[in-house]
Amino acid sequence: MKTPRSLLLSAIALCAFLTAEGAYAASNKAVIGLIDDMSGPYADIIGAGGVEAIKMAIADFGGTVLGQPIELLTADHQNKPDIGQQKFREWADTGGLTMLLGGSNTGVSLAMNAAVKEKKVPFFAIGAAGASLTGKDCTPYTIHYGYDTTALANGTGRTILAEGGKSWFFLTADYAFGTQLENGAASVVKAGGGTVVGDVRVPLGTSDFASYLLQAQGSGAQVLALANAGTDTSNSLKAAAEFGLTKTMKPAALLVFLTDIHAVGLDIAQGLVLTTAWYWDLDDRTRAFGKRFSEKVKRQPTFPQAAIYSATLTYLNAVKAAGTTDSDKVMDELRKTKVNDAFVQDGVIRADGLLEHDMYIMEVKKPSESKGEWDYYKLLSTMKGEEAFGKLADSACPLVKK
Repeated sequence: MKTPRSLLLSAIALCAFLTAEGAYAASNKAVIGLIDDMSGPYADIIGAGGVEAIKMAIADFGGTVLGQPIELLTADHQNKPDIGQQKFREWADTGGLTMLLGGSNTGVSLAMNAAVKEKKVPFFAIGAAGASLTGKDCTPYTIHYGYDTTALANGTGRTILAEGGKSWFFLTADYAFGTQLENGAASVVKAGGGTVVGDVRVPLGTSDFASYLLQAQGSGAQVLALANAGTDTSNSLKAAAEFGLTKTMKPAALLVFLTDIHAVGLDIAQGLVLTTAWYWDLDDRTRAFGKRFSEKVKRQPTFPQAAIYSATLTYLNAVKAAGTTDSDKVMDELRKTKVNDAFVQDGVIRADGLLEHDMYIMEVKKPSESKGEWDYYKLLSTMKGEEAFGKLADSACPLVKK
């Protein structure tokens, strides 16, 4: 028969056990956070549609992992690096965040990336294009998932050079993304025997492109290179057409999303060459995902929206395989993973954090070639991963053993 003292000790031991079990369970709850532009010039790229894609991935996974429901947090960074980093730190410190999805805007992603190593939270950069995220700014917890400025420059730059576009003028978004994209494309142009005759920096969210386009026109360049994205791309393309520049200069939109073409229209965008990581009408698997997404969102997905679906599944599969949300163990699983899903086939996460996979060179269809709404691209060629992103041995990431 147990004494009151032994009963008390047993109760204390049981409480300690339950407390430990509760702490273990809490530490193994998957909490996914998306910090993105939800209301500005990049809102159509991921935005609300991206949130729906994440929910689709969570539902497809089964809604739970390690016996607990998967939690989703979302926030609007308003294209302000300090807001993005502050929200990430808040979630990491008090929200139980176990995985961060970074949306569009390289400047914001770089700010969050600076805190990622400290907080040790796996960070999947989806919408941001800046190649430095897996170059000089890489961390052990950063994965660049989808595309980067190197692949965009190699795809579109080389294609237009081969078509005879030798002299280039850049109209560049005035922050880290635009700078990295212009530098990457300019290097490709010069290496291919072309020249850069000038550039102009344009603030994010500009509504009047007249003065910038007049500088481009006065340069005498053959190619009008747009190193911008989102509504800045569609607005600058519309303005270039209105000013008649598209008749005297070949537009090279270095980063184009499906929603940009939809906003501009095929009459203006026809013949535009672009590089993309994914297109809804590539094959049966992409069409199946596009159909499911469009039933919910009422339009076809952009490639970052397909990528964010894939990244969510890839992370959850790694958590399941590792049997824990511990960041280091999950990262080990991710580096062993070959990604095969609706977004990518045979994708591998390199030592520098880059998801290496095929990229596609597309041309925008003529109105007469399109079979209907969202049928905008035709495939010109496919770039294998190393051709698009460069060799791992050449990475500027300090984590890569030379």
